[in-house]
Amino acid sequence: MLKLKKKSKRSKKKHFQPETPPLSLQERLAQKRKATKARKEFTGLLTKAVSVAIIAGILLAVVGGIKAAVPGVVGIIVIAFCFKYPRQALFAFIIYVPLGGTITYYIGNSPILQLAKDAFYIPALISIWQVSKRQRLPLLIPKALKTPLYILLASCTITLLFVNGAQQFSPPPAGLLQDAPKEVPLGMGILGLKVFLGYLPLITCYYYLIRNKRDFLFLSRLQVVLILVSCILGFIQYFLLLTGICEGTRNAVGGDLFKATLEARCYIGGSLVYSPSQGMIRLPGTFVAPWQWAWFLISSTFFTFGTGFSDPSILWRIVGLGSLVTVFVNAVISGQRIALALVPTCFILLLLLTGQLGNLKRFIPLGMGLALILTIAAITNPTVVQERTESFVGRWNASPPQQFIMDQFEENWKNVAGPFGSGLGRATNSARALGQTKLVETYYPKVLYEVGIFGLLAFLGLVTTLTVVCHRAYRSIKNRNLRSYAASMWVFVLFISYNTYYYPLDVDPVAVYYWFTAGILLKLPEIDKQEKANTESEQQGKKKR
Repeated sequence: MLKLKKKSKRSKKKHFQPETPPLSLQERLAQKRKATKARKEFTGLLTKAVSVAIIAGILLAVVGGIKAAVPGVVGIIVIAFCFKYPRQALFAFIIYVPLGGTITYYIGNSPILQLAKDAFYIPALISIWQVSKRQRLPLLIPKALKTPLYILLASCTITLLFVNGAQQFSPPPAGLLQDAPKEVPLGMGILGLKVFLGYLPLITCYYYLIRNKRDFLFLSRLQVVLILVSCILGFIQYFLLLTGICEGTRNAVGGDLFKATLEARCYIGGSLVYSPSQGMIRLPGTFVAPWQWAWFLISSTFFTFGTGFSDPSILWRIVGLGSLVTVFVNAVISGQRIALALVPTCFILLLLLTGQLGNLKRFIPLGMGLALILTIAAITNPTVVQERTESFVGRWNASPPQQFIMDQFEENWKNVAGPFGSGLGRATNSARALGQTKLVETYYPKVLYEVGIFGLLAFLGLVTTLTVVCHRAYRSIKNRNLRSYAASMWVFVLFISYNTYYYPLDVDPVAVYYWFTAGILLKLPEIDKQEKANTESEQQGKKKR
């Protein structure tokens, strides 16, 4: 009797399991035809792309040598495949961002390689634009950005035409016995506009990339893995310098002891300073320059926090916590004062604004684990911690950030050419090859100098609208894990929208991560609705059974 009862229970369990019906012969044949068609398309595209690339490569080799030919051949093949496969291109783009500096200097330090990531982004954007046009889907997301974006574009167009245009066609006269500077102000303006707003369409790209919860989790976990890999490479770089395998700038003389140079490069990333005799260290990690690494660590705090506290899998929460620890440690060993200040500040800000302090079951083990690891690291390396702390305090006392920002605003307010600015690109470092640029070390004074008070107010209107829309999206989410992750992303958008210290929105990685984050966040309410609908359908199915 007992055996019969057990058997009946097993049969009930089997009965309740959803069975996937076997595919019919017609369906199997349709799948085979689809796979065959995809293979033919891939092979055909590869053949055409390689043929065109080889012809172009031969021409480039004749004109510019092998250094021009190789990037040209690779670029044509990459662009062709990115246009055909935009989803894969967007994943490749986000993988390339933290590793681009290292790849650039391993291949050969060509200026073209600095723009290599756009070979993934631009073809994918064009492809998505074409698909959205065919399917009558909106290209601008969210719709609330339409008015402020058009106002900003109108202001930038006026600056480009009437300020950059005047500089191009009516340049100021050169001084006595002086040659007129060779400049391309319109080229500067176009490049300046690309730097200013070129990555805004990433909102739409990643909004459409994420189709469901599975895509979202894959992307968020991929980002955490990239952070972990980059931070491990940062550890390796520090270890190689510490042990003397890499010389750094320790044997430099005079002022060179305090300057980041490419000659001091240590296998990973680009320019660095390592002068232990002077207590001077500025590491670039996997990026081209040290301050880019600092802002990568700052932005990584938000991604690792989101996964560490919000991922539904305990394994990935542990990975997120581990990545967060590596971010904290790199903030100390990299010698970047701004990272040392803002990484813990952002962590505390996230705890307060996302409500994780109240989630004691999840916060206590993760928080205690993080505190324990950081305490052990501090105890075992007291000299490093002391040096970095003293460097930060000394810098703050010498030049308080708030005073520095106010001085920059005052100086650029006095020197700006007019209400529409001094010209797009005139304070953009990457445009210096096309003309004279001014170094402005804070973001909103830089915007003021380039596009004037009208452009500055229009940009503030754009980012304020985006921040408000992102807040509404985050507040509308009901699923606890999705809501917690969305809160982390919203705090990042809020923080970067109004940060004016330095100019992270102008360069990698924040120039990418800001818009990328907004795209993910704006998709989460839709994923939340999908999950709710799936749960309700499952419950209805159980009731019917």
